[in-house]
Amino acid sequence: MPILVLALIGVGGCSVPGLWKYVAENDEAAAGDGAFNAVSYVGGIWESQVLPTVQERAVDATVLLPAIAADSKAATTTYGVASASGGSPSFLIKGSGPVTAVDAESPNGVITVSVAGAQVKIVTGPVIIGTALRDAVGFIKFSDFINQIDFANVATQLNAKVKTDVSTTVTLDDSLVGKTLSFAGAFTLLSPTDITVVPTSLSVS
Repeated sequence: MPILVLALIGVGGCSVPGLWKYVAENDEAAAGDGAFNAVSYVGGIWESQVLPTVQERAVDATVLLPAIAADSKAATTTYGVASASGGSPSFLIKGSGPVTAVDAESPNGVITVSVAGAQVKIVTGPVIIGTALRDAVGFIKFSDFINQIDFANVATQLNAKVKTDVSTTVTLDDSLVGKTLSFAGAFTLLSPTDITVVPTSLSVS
């Protein structure tokens, strides 16, 4: 696989001046010494940092969702991670409730769970987008990376890890409806009435 190089030199308004280099994520041999590899990075922190952080810091949905509905800004201060760029905050959440719908036809593979008086959507893929998990864990900082591309690739690979390690633990079909789904994960708050979670754990009973 060829190396893809993108050079942005002296780009006005860029927070990282100079040369940006992007190396195809899955071509470790082509990457060369010192090149950032998002797959290796995420593989190294998934079990040692990401999963323990979610387990320890996730707020129960019965506490978090009413707090967001009452005052999202106060909930962000108490439970969330504010966006450094001024965008929407992210949260770690856990909960359990009956599955009310399964959309296996959606590219996002959505499981809807009734919890804390809300319909929480759990995305399982094959398409999982966004930076909720990267941002919500709190320890992955843009300042730790050379450029925006590496930072963005970490979010992409975290979502890919969810698809390979988490989504595969459930069978996405109508047989889930009525069963109890326990989950933990992260979401970015775009609307207090639309909670869409990228899961780090799923279990059905």
